[in-house]
Amino acid sequence: MAIYVNLNVVMAKKKISAAELAERIGITPANLSVLKTSRAKAIRFSTLEALCRELDCQPGDILEYVKEEGGTHDPQ
Repeated sequence: MAIYVNLNVVMAKKKISAAELAERIGITPANLSVLKTSRAKAIRFSTLEALCRELDCQPGDILEYVKEEGGTHDPQ
């Protein structure tokens, strides 16, 4: 997959826990974990909007496209 989720980075900058963020945006901690670990196959725009609202960020702060060139990607 060439789309990576940098949610941990944004959450650390905003000093918010996964449990608190999940509660604020109305999803389960397990679903937030799926997003944070880039295991999600899709994300609803309403969820992305809620994340951006609560984290005061842009979608591009959370999602990153990286062109894969045959190897694995280490996003930081």
